[in-house]
Amino acid sequence: MKIKIENINRKIIIGGSLVLLFFVFAIFAPWLAPNDPNSQDLLATLYPPAWFADGIEKYPLGTDSLGRCVLSRLIYGARIALLVALSASLGTMLIGSVLAIVAGYLGGLFDKVTSSLVVLWMAFPPVVFSMMLMVGLGTGVFNVILAVILVDWTRFYRVVRSEVLVIKRREYIYASQLLGFSHLKIMLKEILPSVAPLIITLFSIQMGIAIIVEAILSFVGLSVPSDVVAWGVMLADGRAHIYGASWTILAPMMGIVFAVLGFNLLSDGLRVALDPRNKRRGEA
Repeated sequence: MKIKIENINRKIIIGGSLVLLFFVFAIFAPWLAPNDPNSQDLLATLYPPAWFADGIEKYPLGTDSLGRCVLSRLIYGARIALLVALSASLGTMLIGSVLAIVAGYLGGLFDKVTSSLVVLWMAFPPVVFSMMLMVGLGTGVFNVILAVILVDWTRFYRVVRSEVLVIKRREYIYASQLLGFSHLKIMLKEILPSVAPLIITLFSIQMGIAIIVEAILSFVGLSVPSDVVAWGVMLADGRAHIYGASWTILAPMMGIVFAVLGFNLLSDGLRVALDPRNKRRGEA
């Protein structure tokens, strides 16, 4: 059991460190970026990273086709990714979890109607559905957040509702009902704490998913305007120079990979660490 606990802690430590680094770069971008991310130097276009023979220290990760600092754009791109990930994940968590707890606990017609709506909602491929929404809503960070919320709230609903259906059959829920507790009090005091670990895990996973969705929408030009720094915009700008200046596309790719990997490792570690069954096994 000790080995398993060490593996859990290792995932939390590694994932948490990557997530913390992501937050630091996003929050302190104006102080960490070596240059203005939108400043163009047409005399220094497609400069390689500083460790190459013809690279310069002013641009540690080189420049793009317009002479903009790749490292500065990478750091500033984390701000859009963080904003979308946090806002969209909070929205999906609130809508999906609230509906799941109410539908799972009350059951009846409300549960049938909501579950049918979720099945219909999930019939559309998520990425295609997001693009359809962005075409109708228009570009902009707020619309990206809204599109992610409208598409992904069903993930929270289905998983949390399944757990609520199990929890509401436990003896302490029946005891609360016999004591005359209101439905609202039972949902807030008994069911919500029981599903909270699962919600936290899903929230961490959703952060990584939101980053990927935002990058996809930015890549196809359906997210932020072209003058706003985002990792998807960097990918779109760098694809024309993938062979001659691969650093322009590798930098945002690595940013996305490390951010998503951090959230996935953290959620995996939290999923096991917060599972009460694992706690009981450890005590045994």
